[in-house]
Amino acid sequence: MAARGITYDDILRDLKAQKIAPVYYLMGDEDYYIDKLSDAVVDAVLSKDERDFNLDIVYGAETDINKVIELAHAYPMMAERRVVLVREAQAIRSLDGLDAYLSHLTPTTVLVFCHKHGRLDARKAVAKNLQQAGVVFESKRLYDNQLPPFISQYLHQRNADIEPQAIQMLAGHVGADLNRLTTEMDKLLIALPRGNRVVGTALVEELTGMSKDFNDFELMAALAQRNIFRANQIVKYYQGNPRSFFIGRTLTNLFTFFSDVMLAYYAPDRTDAGIAAWLGKSEWKVRQDVGPARRNYSGVKVMQILSEIRKTDAQSKGVGGVRTPHEELLQDLIFFILH
Repeated sequence: MAARGITYDDILRDLKAQKIAPVYYLMGDEDYYIDKLSDAVVDAVLSKDERDFNLDIVYGAETDINKVIELAHAYPMMAERRVVLVREAQAIRSLDGLDAYLSHLTPTTVLVFCHKHGRLDARKAVAKNLQQAGVVFESKRLYDNQLPPFISQYLHQRNADIEPQAIQMLAGHVGADLNRLTTEMDKLLIALPRGNRVVGTALVEELTGMSKDFNDFELMAALAQRNIFRANQIVKYYQGNPRSFFIGRTLTNLFTFFSDVMLAYYAPDRTDAGIAAWLGKSEWKVRQDVGPARRNYSGVKVMQILSEIRKTDAQSKGVGGVRTPHEELLQDLIFFILH
């Protein structure tokens, strides 16, 4: 079963149609899709009653490839097939020996590897043999401009809608950690009043502690416009509402934002559409933040800002032995950015 370029939806569609490969190698930086697909394989192959005797789960740090192959050669009990699920497969020291199994697959076994935060070296023979024998899938982190459609689709599949501003609040508050993002959305669905299937900004604000008016998303917009009054308003809100402020998240968002501004200077096409394509962002995001910031800050200033954000991050972690309150660190950083 050739697997080059196969997508998450392709695999789900095949599993639903009972087109099940003998081996799956799920790898990449986004845990969410790896977890979902491994669960989907188990669900497609085994009923709940069949799992006690026909589902083996092992962990890469606690096993080796010979043990995995030994399990794969075993036969099912009172079921047509069995599943061997290898979690944290990146911790297996060597895949030497897997090639021999791939050339003589056990037809009643489905072997699933979950390799997180990395990928196989495509130049190695085992990677090519896995492609030929089964399914190899790379789970990639979503770009910022892919988060709103993901949020909308996730809620739509659960018979709910979400207001546009609430989407931006969630995306800005959580970021591209899809496991955490879906957990937050599940909380929102549970909290929806009976008869209401629309997630609004008020509910997002209530459950996350994030204000629709005072958040990292609004802070970046104020900085982009070099709006000193508005930026200081948000900083003061953070100082008075520590539950809504986590300096690690804010610094990450600021660093990503100003990195995008720096990259925008090098876009071959300086129109909003061209910069959006260059950055992998939405055109709306460029018009809202990146474009104004590119006009309001010089390239030298942006480089200085990125350096200062790194310095603030180190200080927030206690580097240098001085413990400065995080709210003060943020206030000093925002002053540096704006002046």
